[in-house]
Amino acid sequence: MYRIKWYFNVQLDLFGEIRKHARMERPVRIMKRSTMAYLEKWKTDVYRKPLILKGIRQVGKTWLLKEFGKRRFEDTAYFNFEENPSLDDYFKGNINPGRILDGLAILHGKKITEGRTLIVFDEIQESNAALNSLKYFFESMPGQHIACAGSLLGIGLSRPGSFPVGKVNMRTLRPMNFFEFVEACKEDLLAEYIAGIDSLRPIPAPVFEKCVELLKTYFIVGGMPEPVSAWLDTKDVGLTEKIQKEILAAYELDFSKHAPSVDIPKLHLIWNSIVSHLSRENRKFIYSAVKKGARAREFESAIIWLENAGLALRINRISKPGLPLAAYADANAFKVYFPDVGLLRVMARLSPKAFIQGDRLFTEFKGALTENFVLQEILSKGGEFLPFYWTSKARAEVEFIVPVDDRIVPVEVKAGVNARSKSLGVYRQKYNPEIAIRTSLLNLKKDGDVLNIPLFLASRIVDFPVMANTGENA
Repeated sequence: MYRIKWYFNVQLDLFGEIRKHARMERPVRIMKRSTMAYLEKWKTDVYRKPLILKGIRQVGKTWLLKEFGKRRFEDTAYFNFEENPSLDDYFKGNINPGRILDGLAILHGKKITEGRTLIVFDEIQESNAALNSLKYFFESMPGQHIACAGSLLGIGLSRPGSFPVGKVNMRTLRPMNFFEFVEACKEDLLAEYIAGIDSLRPIPAPVFEKCVELLKTYFIVGGMPEPVSAWLDTKDVGLTEKIQKEILAAYELDFSKHAPSVDIPKLHLIWNSIVSHLSRENRKFIYSAVKKGARAREFESAIIWLENAGLALRINRISKPGLPLAAYADANAFKVYFPDVGLLRVMARLSPKAFIQGDRLFTEFKGALTENFVLQEILSKGGEFLPFYWTSKARAEVEFIVPVDDRIVPVEVKAGVNARSKSLGVYRQKYNPEIAIRTSLLNLKKDGDVLNIPLFLASRIVDFPVMANTGENA
């Protein structure tokens, strides 16, 4: 009798926990993500391999893959290695894809059919055996669609023996860029206008002003899907910021859960120092600013962990703009940015009220938010590369050096309407680039070999050098 009573009490407790969890989950609206187009091409690619979708926690990987399965497949077989650690047992021993699929089909409750079923392995970094099995699926069952995701895939892939070299397609999902944010705001005509700009003619004043106002909101909300959804549904800045803080707290919890114990204190020190580094005029990362007397060899492993986790974006300095840029990189001189401008604003404790005070939001924090935003926009186009930055001793600094086809394009970031700066001039005089770009709050225009691109068009930086060469201008 006691055992029966105990059993039902446990079941009631579990049911209560499930209900509690359900109440805590917040509905996230359906949003357009540009990566969906990549997934649709991947589905029909004759050279398709199992897909690994990397990205930081809560950037929208799971939602995107499930939505893709719902739109383009008859069925989606979803398996989460973090929620169900016993899944790892299916991949141990004899790695026979047919045997594995038979077991997964029983767990799924339906037959897994090639061409009709999308298999989603979520948080796959929790299973080295599952990661390793992808090469066998590619070789033995190339027709089976398998898409994998994980919030710490960079960490999982860094483990010896777990990476299926040459047997997978890889893609990084980053926070929503400004264009995706405009679409989420249901500003369809504005989004269509932004996407359709194919010349260097000035943008009409009403359109320009609308974009700047939305950009201010984006600096507050950022590009993480849940805060974006909360803002669009409620227009409650307090709720939006609460969710952003929860995301930041989850990242710090990952330090303790996944990082080597010896690195955990160092990770917290580096993580909390990023804001102070970006608040200085010279944003170069200095180890002694993390901890008095600290040296590179003591903290390098922690920085690499944050990079692999996608939580830190390291931009190295180059000595000169030559191809390949990596050959001229200085590994000892670098800056560290955040993956999302909204999270950086919260981390820096900048009040959301700043967005209603003219252009203050762009210039606050010594323009660091604006720099972080431009970097985000450059990376949002799907490239796996990180740009570099250039300095000329203490004389000048150009924020980003970006390869565009066979060109090396310097990108100077200005936070307001005052575009005067000697740095880009020093660079141009020294290297005579074919084209240079300045982002600011000024309108789109070409001034000699300098293109001024409004901040809200930063995601299209790689498009404009081509336009400049076609002679398209006002």
